[in-house]
Amino acid sequence: MLERAQAVPLDDHCDDRLLVAIVNHPGDLAIAREQHWYRIPVQSAEKWLARRWPPRWLAFYQTKVFGPESFAINYYARVIGVQTASRKQLFPNEPPGPKSRQCYLQLILGQLQKLPTPIPSKRWRRIVFISTTWAKFVQAAEINDLYDESPLEDKLWTQLKRLNISAERQEFITANGSDYALDFALYCNDGKIGVEADGDTWHSDTKQISQDNLRDNDLETSGWKLLRFNSFQLNEQMTQYCLPTIVQNINKLRGISEDRLVPRDIAPDPSAPSQMSLFDDQPL
Repeated sequence: MLERAQAVPLDDHCDDRLLVAIVNHPGDLAIAREQHWYRIPVQSAEKWLARRWPPRWLAFYQTKVFGPESFAINYYARVIGVQTASRKQLFPNEPPGPKSRQCYLQLILGQLQKLPTPIPSKRWRRIVFISTTWAKFVQAAEINDLYDESPLEDKLWTQLKRLNISAERQEFITANGSDYALDFALYCNDGKIGVEADGDTWHSDTKQISQDNLRDNDLETSGWKLLRFNSFQLNEQMTQYCLPTIVQNINKLRGISEDRLVPRDIAPDPSAPSQMSLFDDQPL
């Protein structure tokens, strides 16, 4: 459960925590810039963010309504404190309605700052909150570089990038009526591959094994080819087994498809690419 104390100042213990939030409306970015706050519904925060709360930094992923700044992270701010507030308190001039009593976590922000080079999403995908670190944020070249789920996933991601294998991390999909997050999703010309980096402790649990079986069956039924690698394989057999297996399956499906790439206009300033379309899902 998230702590809901009023106007909580943040301690140094969370100094490296950074949250990427989705911004669908120019007005919300204007509030962050001019009034120095951002809101997250309490229910959304408890569902997505309880494992790493509170953040010390907040970055904004802008969706298609932002024109040349769309589909990328362009701005970030320091989080000074967190407090709870109702929608009525946040928007006192808004007419009363069903949402008036909705409770939010209000993140109090420092000055909005612009990145010298945006962090773009390269492919069409559904994006929700990304809990990551300041270290990954300042080094990221694209959205997938930000994910901070496990060292095993990071190790595999590094190798996929080395081989120039285009993949999406933490890809949210619906399969057989249920929602799942794939560690890695590879979209090929003749099919789709899901790759899972299994931690031994988590996936040796009897209950988790049963859940994984149901999950795998749903994904396979929906047309996904699944590959699972355990800790030993990823740590000791990356080049001998894991990568060759992934490459063989990609080749069987006639290579990585370029259809999901986000089209981009050629921009005079390479640090501010213009992007044309992306499917985004707002979790708030």
